[in-house]
Amino acid sequence: MKINPHKKIEYPCFYKLKTRWKDNDVYGHINNVIYYEYFDTAVNLWLIENDLLNFKSGKNIGFIVKSGCDFISPISHPSNLIIGIGASAIGTSSVTYKSAVFKENDEFASAQGFFTHVYVNRTTQKASPISNEFRGKLNEIFKP
Repeated sequence: MKINPHKKIEYPCFYKLKTRWKDNDVYGHINNVIYYEYFDTAVNLWLIENDLLNFKSGKNIGFIVKSGCDFISPISHPSNLIIGIGASAIGTSSVTYKSAVFKENDEFASAQGFFTHVYVNRTTQKASPISNEFRGKLNEIFKP
């Protein structure tokens, strides 16, 4: 199956990460589950930087209800990475974040994926509408 790698220009926001020794698997490349950690780390950094995530007392929290990843080319430790993120769909109480992992000097993604957060009330665990403030910030990184 041929996968067309995303280009950096397709992402509005970026975070630099470094691979860790433990990210490599027995085959000498970054294990598939680690890419999800990279995606999650970058999105959470964006949420924290924009005052949209409060781990201890935030009224709403995001639950991942769907995720996926296409693996295009292997990466091995040590490597410097650029993680691109954006919002590809914004609903009433959900957002789908797209993300890609780029080797530091590459224009094409080595892996690309998505996950969908449904925001729920921390106490009731019921879906809760995204606030206007949150929606405004999401619109800044919206790129379908």
